[in-house]
Amino acid sequence: MKTLKQLASLVSGAEILGNADEAITALAHDSRKVQEGTLFICIPGVHVDGHSFIPQAVASGARAILTTRSDVAVPDGISVLRVPKLDAALQILAPAFYDYPARSMRVIGITGTNGKTTTSYITRAILRKAGYKVGLIGTIQILIEEEKHEIHNTTPDVVELQSTIAEMRDRGMDYVVMEVSSHALAENRVAGIEFDTAVFTNLTQDHLDYHKTFENYRLAKARLFDLVARKGRKDGKTAIANLDDPSSRVMLAHADCPHLTYAVEEDGDLIAKNIHVHEDGSEFTLVHKDLGTMTLSMHITGLFNVYNVMAATCAALAEHVAPKTIHAALEAFHGVPGRFELVRAGQKFPVIVDYAHTPDGVENVLHTARKITKKRIIAVFGCGGDRDRTKRPIMGRLAAKLADVVLATSDNPRTEDPEAILREVEAGVLASIGKKPYEKIVDRKHAIFRAIELAEPGDVVVILGKGHENYQILKDRTIHFDDKEAAREAIAARLGKEGA
Repeated sequence: MKTLKQLASLVSGAEILGNADEAITALAHDSRKVQEGTLFICIPGVHVDGHSFIPQAVASGARAILTTRSDVAVPDGISVLRVPKLDAALQILAPAFYDYPARSMRVIGITGTNGKTTTSYITRAILRKAGYKVGLIGTIQILIEEEKHEIHNTTPDVVELQSTIAEMRDRGMDYVVMEVSSHALAENRVAGIEFDTAVFTNLTQDHLDYHKTFENYRLAKARLFDLVARKGRKDGKTAIANLDDPSSRVMLAHADCPHLTYAVEEDGDLIAKNIHVHEDGSEFTLVHKDLGTMTLSMHITGLFNVYNVMAATCAALAEHVAPKTIHAALEAFHGVPGRFELVRAGQKFPVIVDYAHTPDGVENVLHTARKITKKRIIAVFGCGGDRDRTKRPIMGRLAAKLADVVLATSDNPRTEDPEAILREVEAGVLASIGKKPYEKIVDRKHAIFRAIELAEPGDVVVILGKGHENYQILKDRTIHFDDKEAAREAIAARLGKEGA
């Protein structure tokens, strides 16, 4: 709990209209989450203005309003905290209100274009095997030990993030493992968080609609390494990077702290060799001076997952986890929802669902699929709306080059016309498809059914783009849609016809 006076004293130029001694017990910018004693944050948006919800917030117990405006009308007895710049104020106020919760735990931040989610889950599994209580914040969900909470951004906004970390502290977590997006770093949503270990997975084209240039994107990622190197309340900072990725040099140049590298091709501190991947898993050997030579038999497949295992292993080594614990946790790990996930429903060919939504992600998944298929790869994929348009023809070209049958379809069109998105995807497909079978099917469910219909024993069906997501955004509405559910339904329909 803080008073308005205490909060105002933290922000230069802040003014209080009303009771300076008003006790604030919570922060919220969603009127639906307001409780008694809340400071309601009025965020002006493109489509919705938070000031419009002041009556609802007050009715639910808000005692004060945070705004940049001088002309806000509030009911009698409601105080106003006015600040010059809202984002800058929240970056100060949110961590302070929750008493800087990240200082009470070890915090591992994982950034990169691909691999963040799997790396975070593997890291969590190792730490839990070592006996630690672990909170996880990432693309799929928030986990406090086994308790699941929904998440709407890979890295939540500063208020939600600080509130979540505070809950983890209050629940006795030893570690927070979190994915850190480039947007979050560019917007400083991670303000007030002292990172102990920073992990870089890789960098390929993505989010150029937001960052405009690849260099801006890279520098946004590098900010995590500025943060981990910053002197704080805790000791034992480590920067970890995939040495096979050229951008690793940039990340490490920003980290004035001990480094730990991993690689398959380069001479990293941790290397992997004798790599064998197959449909149901992989075998490889890790070599490191503290691990010795560790032979692994994993339940996850693909070279990209070898890199994810190495990243998580480095994080565990940085946190001084014993080698035997690392080995046991890795061999017990069974994968992450929507990441090269096999759908088994009685069919005679593998069906794989994966979140791959970048050129590099598509390439990695299809290369792995090639290693496990005896005949054809049938690829179902699309590109999201209101996102980086430049990657659409690139992903189309890669699908056409690496798959044997290509079915282009909708992903999350959002506010865009699905047909218009597919025309941009198709430009890349048609440039490379040659005589291979190709179909454009706007309806994603129909595309998945078509892929299952075409598949023969020895083929592999790969459904790319949505992974764990269970929705589609279509202009002004969101509908339930789950690739795995659609695949199972399609398989059941085919088996029913074959059995009839």
